[in-house]
Amino acid sequence: MRKAGRHFLQIPGPSHVPDRILRAMDQPVMDHRGPDFAHLGRRVLKGMQSIFKCQGPVIIFPSSGTGAWEAALVNVIAPGERVVMVQTGHFASLWQTLAARLGIEAQVIDTDWRRGVDPDAVEDLLRRDANHEIKALCIVHNETSTGATTRVGDVRAAMDAAGHPALLMVDTISGLACADFRFDEWRVDVAIAGSQKGLMLPPGLSFNAVSERALEIAKQSGSPRSYWSWDEMLGPNERGYFPYTPATNLLYGLAEAVDMLHEEGLDAVFERHRRHGEAARLAVSTWGLEVQCVESADYSPVLTGVRLPDGHDADAFRAAVLDRFDMSLGNGLGRIAGRVFRIGHLGDFNDLMLMATLAGVEMGLGIAAVPHQKGGVDAAMRLLTSGASGRSANPAPRRAHA
Repeated sequence: MRKAGRHFLQIPGPSHVPDRILRAMDQPVMDHRGPDFAHLGRRVLKGMQSIFKCQGPVIIFPSSGTGAWEAALVNVIAPGERVVMVQTGHFASLWQTLAARLGIEAQVIDTDWRRGVDPDAVEDLLRRDANHEIKALCIVHNETSTGATTRVGDVRAAMDAAGHPALLMVDTISGLACADFRFDEWRVDVAIAGSQKGLMLPPGLSFNAVSERALEIAKQSGSPRSYWSWDEMLGPNERGYFPYTPATNLLYGLAEAVDMLHEEGLDAVFERHRRHGEAARLAVSTWGLEVQCVESADYSPVLTGVRLPDGHDADAFRAAVLDRFDMSLGNGLGRIAGRVFRIGHLGDFNDLMLMATLAGVEMGLGIAAVPHQKGGVDAAMRLLTSGASGRSANPAPRRAHA
């Protein structure tokens, strides 16, 4: 049976694609070897440097973020070499699995999946690696499965305090263009991103931002690579081209996305995401439910993970919301499957979209008979209209009732 209105896609990515970007992609396919393409290629390659806040190259692959994970590893880490991976959630775990399949020895710092990377734990581990056998530290900037961010600048400071030369590799697939990311200032060596989150595009493009140090190490690395080779990309990229067929129409959309981000201003983009994260958490606490992330300094501006009370299935709740309101919420992944649902508030997203999302969640809690207090939507609305939201506003959950 047909459902009136537009489907509400409130997962933490792929995010809603604005009409302006859809129109930008609705162009005839261009000759990717012709002179006009070079202008587009240079435009997007330069534009992405401004989004990563880096002076060095940004390499664009036609792939999902998983491809960019692999590219980041195979260019600088050889089979048998050792890296450290901090398992802050499901996606950090998947990156570790990928590394193992490449023959890379991944040492894991585990967490309870309710916080970001602990800089003190990183410093302690690196200090104990007196022979500098660890070649890289791999972390996730914004863990999409949990709604916890990592303070990348603090992690870099911990590495410096340990005096360790490991490369800093950061997955910012769901963080880029949503939460502040400073590649050069934080001295990141390789950053990984994808098109389908804060960049507001469909899936299909991935990115490696690369430091000069990483480029030098890549020249000496013994890891086999072909499609993912940075060297293969960098030569043609200097002229605005790619060594193989690029995702031309996605690049049209990428150019438009970069323009939109700069028109709003990156600082304004980050503040908008922060406000929406704060309002979502306020609604959750008013309902008497728990946010998955327990460290206030690590609260994500990209999504909010919500824990349901024991005995209540988050997937059954999501199914009820989808059936009744035609709204998709993110599911729990890995060890928190069935316990958590995720509210995406990222990309081309405004106050009214957030209020509609929270209204759907609050109505869904009642339909699914999840114990909760009323008033989460009202609390979020008051915060958004007060003009006085602050980083510390996140009251303790009220006791829920049926």
